[in-house]
Amino acid sequence: MEKLNIKKDDIVVVLSGDDKGKRGKVLAVSPEEGKVIVEGVNLVKKNVKARKQGEVSSQIDTESAMYACKVELVCPKCDKPTRSKVGYEAGKDGKNVKVRLCTKCGAKI
Repeated sequence: MEKLNIKKDDIVVVLSGDDKGKRGKVLAVSPEEGKVIVEGVNLVKKNVKARKQGEVSSQIDTESAMYACKVELVCPKCDKPTRSKVGYEAGKDGKNVKVRLCTKCGAKI
């Protein structure tokens, strides 16, 4: 699988599926599977068993993993979905540092 341009705590928008157009924060990234877990998106029912005496078994809604190709990064400056590209910037010690850039406004992400 190729490298993902989405990282934990990024804000993304869903491009396809039942949750199309929803925005959420990335909770976890799995680059080897090419999947991400987004807060409040792709909810599934999960049965939770009672662990202690007196508790009640129930169903809860939890986020499920979805393919990273179905989400797009949102630029914090222009607040629009964008494909981030990797640019290079001179660091303090003179070495080049990789930086994610917005393709629409050119801001650092």
